[in-house]
Amino acid sequence: MGHNFRELNVWKKSIELSNRIYLLTKNFPPNELYALTSQMQRAVVSIPTNIAEGAGRATDKDFSHFLSIALGSAYELETELVLANNFGYVAECEYNEINSLIVEVQKMLCNLINRLNKV
Repeated sequence: MGHNFRELNVWKKSIELSNRIYLLTKNFPPNELYALTSQMQRAVVSIPTNIAEGAGRATDKDFSHFLSIALGSAYELETELVLANNFGYVAECEYNEINSLIVEVQKMLCNLINRLNKV
């Protein structure tokens, strides 16, 4: 079966999100390098990589499983962004923009998972 992950809007949007998070975390304090910075970067990279890995699987059920993992990473990232905001590492306007992007990716993942599971 397989899907071309590069054509999926959710993959494209998650790449955009990854770029935003990497730019954001470059400005975090050095003491966060092995803590929140690393956690946020791992979570955001997990989203498009799981979409891509799942797209290469043989069945829609397998694809849906990897999309669920990507969704979990998106929720993790949302929580870490809240913490970064609480710690004063993120300007409010930037927080709102990135949070909206995270929520958009989450909705796209949920919609794709639902479509795959209805087949």
